[in-house]
Amino acid sequence: MNKGPVNIDPALKALAAALHGEGPAVELSVRTDGGLVVGHVDTPGCDDAVAVVRTSGSTGVPKATILTVEALAASSMATALALKGEGQWLLALPVQYVAGVQVLVRSLFAGTRPWVMDMSGGFTPEAFTAAARELTDKIRFTSLVPTQLQRLLDAPSPETLAALRRFNGILLGGAPAPAGLLDAAHDAGLRVYTTYGSAETCGGCVYDGLPLEGVEVRVAEDGRILLGGDTVAAGYLDAPEEASDTFFEEDGVRWYRTSDLGTLDADGRLTVLGRADDVIITGGVKVSAAHVQAELEKSDGVLAAFVTGVPSAEWGQAVAAYVALSGAADVQGAASPGGEHAVVLEQEWHRTLGLIAPKTVLADSALPMLPNGKPDRLAMTRRLNALHQGK
Repeated sequence: MNKGPVNIDPALKALAAALHGEGPAVELSVRTDGGLVVGHVDTPGCDDAVAVVRTSGSTGVPKATILTVEALAASSMATALALKGEGQWLLALPVQYVAGVQVLVRSLFAGTRPWVMDMSGGFTPEAFTAAARELTDKIRFTSLVPTQLQRLLDAPSPETLAALRRFNGILLGGAPAPAGLLDAAHDAGLRVYTTYGSAETCGGCVYDGLPLEGVEVRVAEDGRILLGGDTVAAGYLDAPEEASDTFFEEDGVRWYRTSDLGTLDADGRLTVLGRADDVIITGGVKVSAAHVQAELEKSDGVLAAFVTGVPSAEWGQAVAAYVALSGAADVQGAASPGGEHAVVLEQEWHRTLGLIAPKTVLADSALPMLPNGKPDRLAMTRRLNALHQGK
């Protein structure tokens, strides 16, 4: 295992060449020992490709998304406009995913040097604070996922709070942020922007519910969110047949059809309701997994929740929940289906939610995460299914 922060110099050099049209598209990956690998990729039919970024794979096989010069430039400019300036970035996320690649690309466009957090020992408040102290620019930014911000705000040291308050903007994405976390960040005086987007849109393209400059948002008749504009990717390198169903052009605008459901209010502000495949039909009743998740996360002691449907002989599908509770892990650190706190919560949820309350609950101290900080939905679904079938 490599010690110390990842050396991003080769990645910066390769990306700079690709942005200037002087080199092939770049795909970053990380070896098992933590070392960064800078790969060069042929992108037939797309001469202006800069980067190939894999999707998270949280719901299936990762896809290789092709990001062009125009899309990345539009994204960087729109981000600078939303954040009211360019500055120095702290890289606190895996560099091979879109949020990490964007830290490097935005830095190249801004002419600044990003600082890389040492994550060889995992993400810790101490390592984050030490990295933040190394920033030299007066204007500074970072990108985090909700789990990281929660960790920084849980009994924070004065030094960590001071470091967080010095950021002109903290982009928060990768997963829905619980309302309690956003309230805590606001109370701490942090400048947090919730972001929505994906590798297919060069990362976050909707901040605090509103599209960035040059980005368009629509909701289709089936309720799916459509994202359009200059930040949309050129397509998928290894799944052209899927790209034809996911990307389309209309009146000169390129669109990406997401897998999420949402609504737009009168001011054009987007609310993400959850994934289109998150509707659970239990006992003939349609249940929104996102709605149940939001209700569970309102309970005291619930740090985060994941809700899904599992096969049930009695109900067709049963609502199941994987919840992160304060002190829920046993001495081995493995997930436990119960515990006194979990039992009390289950009783509360059955009283308040009735039919849509989870019939199977798995408690742990944290949700399992993918390397990019997104919840590992497939792993949690497998464990919930096994637990439910074993009852």
